[in-house]
Amino acid sequence: MKWISRAMELLGEIERTQEDALAEAARIASEAILGGGVVHTFGTGHSRIGVEEMFPRYGSYPGFHPIVDLSTTFYTQVAGSNGMRQAMFIERVEGLAEAILANFELRPSDAAIVFSVSGLNAVPIEMAMGLRKAGLSVVAVTSMNETMAVEPGHPSGTRLADHADVVVDLRTPVGDALCQVEGLAEPVGPGSTLAAVSVVNEIKVRTAELLVAGGWTPPVISSAKLVGGPRSEELFEAAYLEHARRAAAVLRKP
Repeated sequence: MKWISRAMELLGEIERTQEDALAEAARIASEAILGGGVVHTFGTGHSRIGVEEMFPRYGSYPGFHPIVDLSTTFYTQVAGSNGMRQAMFIERVEGLAEAILANFELRPSDAAIVFSVSGLNAVPIEMAMGLRKAGLSVVAVTSMNETMAVEPGHPSGTRLADHADVVVDLRTPVGDALCQVEGLAEPVGPGSTLAAVSVVNEIKVRTAELLVAGGWTPPVISSAKLVGGPRSEELFEAAYLEHARRAAAVLRKP
């Protein structure tokens, strides 16, 4: 069985099992955005991809506030400075999430989505803890197979899922990879990125439906090939300014 077939099975499993969680995540997001607030999005390592998929990109709209700390995500040099060893070490450092959150005004009227496939590293766990302590509703996007495979290593004895109002389960297997290859003992072809971006876009579309139903038509960043150059520029500028307005409101003031 090749990866695409296995990935399609994974997406079908998410569709069958995560309906209630996805609907509730969209409700939480739409309420925060309609209230004039933001939905903070956060992830370390490859979970950064879910954050970038949400906003900004074509087919997305303001209201989602990406929080990505470069030190925990930039490791494509692999070895040497800015390498994987450092990034993987940093995402386990206790106290870093608190330092990141100190940059923002944490308002109970806002919400958050925290991405972590394993749900076991200190930074995403403490990010969810800090956000929830401040009164924000938190959605965790994680793999329950992964997170329950071992005992949590965080001093609190908890996982990311323990600090969420809603858990969206990526349904990926332990170890993430989906396919066995003859001659290799270890499986290859991870599925969590596909699962995460699929969850992101499902939430994004459902949230858009609720925003329109609630009386706000968000400016959707759109390609000039689709809407023409002038309209594309108009939508980008509107989305940019709306995001800037909302982001400025949550940046901690002196």
